[in-house]
Formats: sequence, structure tokens, C-alpha cells
Amino acid sequence: MSALQPVTPPAAASGWGDRWAQQVDRWMTSPALGRWAGRSVFTRWLVKRRSKQLFDLMAGFVHSQVLLGCVRLQLFERLAERPHSLDEIAAGARVPAAHLQRLLDSAVALQLLERRGIRRYGLGPLGAPLAVHAGIRDMVEHNATLYRDLHDPLALLRDPDGAQMHAWWPYTDHQDGRAQAPAPTAQFERYSALMASSQRFVIDELLDSHDFSRHRTVLDVGGGLGGWVCALARRYPALSLMHLDLPPVSQLARQRVQAQGLAGRIECHPGSFLHDTLPRGADLITLVRVAHDHPDAAVRRLLRAIHDALPVGGELLLAEPMAEVDGQPATPDPYFHFYLLAMGSGRLRTPTELMQLMTEAGFEQVRRLPGHQPVHAALLLGQKTRCLPLDAGTSVNKE
Repeated sequence: MSALQPVTPPAAASGWGDRWAQQVDRWMTSPALGRWAGRSVFTRWLVKRRSKQLFDLMAGFVHSQVLLGCVRLQLFERLAERPHSLDEIAAGARVPAAHLQRLLDSAVALQLLERRGIRRYGLGPLGAPLAVHAGIRDMVEHNATLYRDLHDPLALLRDPDGAQMHAWWPYTDHQDGRAQAPAPTAQFERYSALMASSQRFVIDELLDSHDFSRHRTVLDVGGGLGGWVCALARRYPALSLMHLDLPPVSQLARQRVQAQGLAGRIECHPGSFLHDTLPRGADLITLVRVAHDHPDAAVRRLLRAIHDALPVGGELLLAEPMAEVDGQPATPDPYFHFYLLAMGSGRLRTPTELMQLMTEAGFEQVRRLPGHQPVHAALLLGQKTRCLPLDAGTSVNKE
């Protein structure tokens, strides 16, 4: 008896659109038409481009490993100071020069490095950001764990809880009300430090996309080590600021705030945003790279709790990577789909899905804010225009 599940018969074409798409499929998979298209002056450019795109997909893992090798050799930081010869790099890397040249020439092909004469290398256009931003390098190293989990993508899909990336995520025990042993403090420190180092681009996007001077008090929910509220405090001296995260993270954030001389400007509140009452008094609450880490039920509770905590006229600013930001699937989407699966919680949502969740929580006038780099974060802004009746939804305090 076969272990395979019965195959559901394909659905019949529902209209002219489906029939046309099936015809296009037949044309694209026709060997004869493919040979003709490859020879025709009118279509061979398209065949060539599609062939390159397909090869890039197949070779993508190798490309990521070339990047990882360069990061581990600290090539970008070294070459930012001056170009190095192959022999200089090989001596520091303890790798035979003939072998190392394969890595360096591969990095040149990927525009991470450039040749600066015979057997000399400097920064390439894609290597320059890696030399400047430690957060990108940290994420490249972090992704090595994700790629180990993806060595068998079907196994990951069947059993996400077995992923090694799951060990990075210290918040799983706080998703529901069951009593579980808290994650070790070191796990919170490790994950919070990674998120802080990779947050710079999101902070810049936020500061460029919204006028925070029209607010009096801002509460950042799930604020990690406090990088965002510290940046707000420096940019807007008149703002009062609050920060909320789980007690181990809140303690780390308080230390960082004190070290930057901002203790008088920022109040750090320890607590769970899923199970504790949120601090009152803010006319703007920010939710930065939080919602996508949690399942829909948790996000609904959190958004309702935020709505409850705001005064009438208060606003929620939500910022995180989103799927299909421009209305169509995009190349960053697969990364976040699988990253969040391996982390063990949450999912990538479209702006429309998040706007619907915000509307369900009671927010009105929900809209997207224009941004420069949606791959880092797309931004949604919603306003509380009225208080909801107690039975209009399930607040965090009822859970």
C-alpha cells in the first residue's frame, strides 16, 4: 500500500483567463518552440535572460556561501582600508593562495570585490555596504544557521520545530499562557544583540517617513535593546519616551539607555505585551519588527491591547518587512517566509493583511506611509478615533 496521499484531480479551468494561462504553459514547455525562440532575433534575448535567472536560482546557495566566506575572513573591513594582494589575504586566512583565489574571483563575479591590478583586490560596489554596516555582516553569519535548516526544505516544512534556528528565538515560551521554563538570559542577550545590530536601516526608514515632532510621548512595544527609542530621543529632544519588553530584555535596554545618558528621557517597563497591561500615557505607539514574529491570534491580542492603551486621537506606527509590498510577489519574500518558519513563530504578511488586522482591532484611517527601502520595513499608520465597547473584541487583559 502506497504511503502517498491520494492526488486530488486538477480543477477544471474556470474561465478564459485560466485557459489562456494553460495555453501559455504549453508554449513555454514546448521543446520545438524553445529551440525556435533561442534562435530568433526577436526572442533570443528573452531566452538568454530567463536562462541566466534560472541559473542564478540554482547557484544561489553557492553565492551565499561566497558571501559568508568573505565575511568570516573579514575581507570587507580589511579592503576598506586599502587593497590587498592575494598573497596578503592568503597569509592572514591560512588558506592556500591557489584555493583562496577561487573565493576571491567568485566574489569579483558577484560584485562584492573588484580586481585592482594583477592578483590584487579591493572593495566592489556590493561589498562597500558590508564594510560599513556590521549589522549586515552579523545577519550573514546568522543566516548560516538558517541554511543548515534549509538543506532539506521539505523536512523543514514538515517539522519546523526541529529547526536549529528555533534555538535563537527566546520568546516562544511567551506565546501562550502555559507555564514553561523561561529562556536563559544569554539567549535573550544573543538574539537582542543581533536584532539591535541589524536595526539601523529600519531606524533610518522610520525617521525619514514620519514626523514625530507632532507627538508628546512615544511607547515602543517589544523594543529590544532600545536602539529605536534612543535614536528617537537624540533626534527629538522634546519627546517623552517609554520602552516595553520582557524583563530580561528590559534590563538590558535599561543598561543601554543609562550608558547613553538618556535615563531621564526614557522609561523602561518590564513586561509581556501579550499578557500584561501596556503602559498608558503615549499618544503614539510603535511596533517595529514585532508582528511578523507572532501568529495571528497573538497579533490580534497585541493590536487590541495597543488600541486600549492609546487615547482617542492616538496612533499606531507599525514597521516590518511585508510580502508583496508593491502588489506582486518580490524576491525578498521567500527569505522571510522561510526565516520566520525556521524561527518557529509568526509569518510574513502583506500590507493588506496587516491593515485588516489593525482595522479589526479598532484602528481607522489605516494607511501606508511612503518609504525608501521597503525590503527593510514597510510602514503602516493607524489612528484610534473612538473607544470600543468592552465586548467589541478580546483585550490582552481577558486572555
